Amino acid sequence: MGRTLANKQALVAELETLLSESQAAVVIDYAGLSVAQIGDLRVRLRESGTVCKISKNTLLKRAIDGKEQWQEMESLLTGTSAVLLTQEDIGSAVKAYKKFQKDTKKTEIRGAVLEGRLLAQKDAEALADLPTKDELYAKIAIAINAVATKVAVGIKEVPASIGRGIKAYAEKGEE
Repeated sequence: MGRTLANKQALVAELETLLSESQAAVVIDYAGLSVAQIGDLRVRLRESGTVCKISKNTLLKRAIDGKEQWQEMESLLTGTSAVLLTQEDIGSAVKAYKKFQKDTKKTEIRGAVLEGRLLAQKDAEALADLPTKDELYAKIAIAINAVATKVAVGIKEVPASIGRGIKAYAEKGEE
């Protein structure tokens, strides 16, 4: 039994809401995946705050219609399409997908749309090489800690060098 018009409209509205909350969309070809494998992919992506939506291409095209940021995605919507909608951490979402792809060897990235710009397959896969948000936070914390340590050592060194200078002057005066 097919979907009713009301059901299709509700699905388009849901897709529009998800797209409005997303920063990037990665389009994959999910042909050959079982329901269990799609469920596994969704679980892996959920950790990075990513939603995997599977819908007919015509409904996806209706959801992006009139939204300038997502117009480039229309060229990717052919065949069996699933859209990975990332809200925060794009790099970790693509990493999770790449790990799933390596395990199943059944899907492939068609491309992505990031900030209204179409990314080819290679460019979309390169997003996996970006550091995650947690890795960036750690790098920033290390850099701030290094600066604070240098300042503390510098502040400590001023009185220590004055003390060494006074001691050297006193020893020189005794001679």
